[in-house]
Amino acid sequence: MFYNNQEKVLEEVLLEELLDTPNEIVLYNDDVNTFDHVIETLVRVCDHTWEQAEQCSIIVHYKGKCTVKTGAMEELKAQCTQLLEAGLSAEIV
Repeated sequence: MFYNNQEKVLEEVLLEELLDTPNEIVLYNDDVNTFDHVIETLVRVCDHTWEQAEQCSIIVHYKGKCTVKTGAMEELKAQCTQLLEAGLSAEIV
């Protein structure tokens, strides 16, 4: 009986994780913005450290895109809007 209880709890936790899967802001590469502008914007909007923002900008440059923030949709909408208003190319997925 104890084993079934553990199994049930595990199933509930896994289901909760699936339902709470955070959304992501994905930043895309463009030929317009400088590294400095992207880094400064990520620091200001996404609360990145300078190093995190620099790494994300390098990934975007070489890979074409990078997830820069994860979380609940409500939290990400305002941040994605700010990235777009700053001239960056981003979307929530």
